Amino acid sequence: MKDRADGVSAYIAVTAAYWAFMLTDGALRMLVLLHFHTLGFSPVQLAYLFVLYEIAGMVTNLSAGWIAVRFGLTATLYAGLGVQVLALIALAQLDPGWAVGMSVAYVMAVQGASGVAKDLAKMSSKSAVKLLAPAQGDGLFRWVAVLTGSKNAVKGVGFLLGAALLGLLGFTLSVIAMAAVLAAILVAVVAFMPAGLPRGRKGAKFSEVFSKSANVNWLSAARVFLFGARDVWFVVGIPVYFYAVLSDGTEAGNRAAFFLIGSFMAGWIILYGAVQAAAPRVLRAKSRGEAALVRAARGWALALALVPALLAVAVALSGGPAPWLTLALVAGLLVFGAIFAINSSLHSYLILAFTRAERVTMDVGFYYMANAGGRLLGTVLSGLTYQVGGLALTLGTAAVMVMLSAVMAGRLDPASSAETP
Repeated sequence: MKDRADGVSAYIAVTAAYWAFMLTDGALRMLVLLHFHTLGFSPVQLAYLFVLYEIAGMVTNLSAGWIAVRFGLTATLYAGLGVQVLALIALAQLDPGWAVGMSVAYVMAVQGASGVAKDLAKMSSKSAVKLLAPAQGDGLFRWVAVLTGSKNAVKGVGFLLGAALLGLLGFTLSVIAMAAVLAAILVAVVAFMPAGLPRGRKGAKFSEVFSKSANVNWLSAARVFLFGARDVWFVVGIPVYFYAVLSDGTEAGNRAAFFLIGSFMAGWIILYGAVQAAAPRVLRAKSRGEAALVRAARGWALALALVPALLAVAVALSGGPAPWLTLALVAGLLVFGAIFAINSSLHSYLILAFTRAERVTMDVGFYYMANAGGRLLGTVLSGLTYQVGGLALTLGTAAVMVMLSAVMAGRLDPASSAETP
């Protein structure tokens, strides 16, 4: 009973720390995107600001699994929070008088540090669930869904918070305030983290990070295209399009546009998180079993591909911005978010189901490296496709990427067991 109480306490502490981190992560993304868009940065330049963030995430995830095995999950969690505090402090030093090229390079470097921080915290939190969740019934799926769904709801609040702070306090004061709050939370987590997480294994080899499981590898490939399909419209295309539609160029108009864009992005992420948390019930996970959920991964991806395909056609035929098109985009992208959340939840559960307890940090790190790779691909294509072909090309690219994710998910083998060496 004491071990179980320690495990639940550790799960709560890890979840709370992850919530705090994702609140600042969401707020920072909106602050950077909207602040530099108002300074006149092009869609491609805006995408550049997030490229190193995603590259750093790939490198971090590849090595974070080994670091966690070597030094323990609490060490990687604390490191993630600490690096994010330093990144926020560094971003506050940005000088408006710098040349555009220097500003881009500086923000890219700081965003790279933030990418390292985010994926250290994510890998620690997701790995902890495998080790702490009850093994009976759909306990693992439920605990994963709660952590992932609540995290995304909090990140959605962060999007709204970032947009609101930019309008109320400006860029520099907003960043400093977030650094101070996150630093206080880091101190509290270090002081009160209970037992329940592994301390580390000194003999761990870095070569262990590469998975030999076909299911882990195919699922990671599916994850690349799934998250690429989201970020190809989410990072630059839709915020810039909505800004052009909603802002009249005045200071008051800009503030109103910031609030509306932030509200939409926040609402999208919160919906995404809520559906993720409900995914075990939507999929009837308790009665269906693991093999049925493996087979479901492809079907849900195919359903998701229809949404951006239809939206791309609507944009192409619209002849330009119109009120009905804006409403259709909002409604369609919310539907995309709900179906995307089911896909994402299935993936998050399956990676933990496919891995063995002794390899969990390695396989989760490898899988989230693929996740970061998908975000990198989507980020680069977001600015590029919007600048070359507008929103229609951006959404059409998203549809193609989801189809590729469905192909990869179709290669998963329901007969394979995580416990088979």
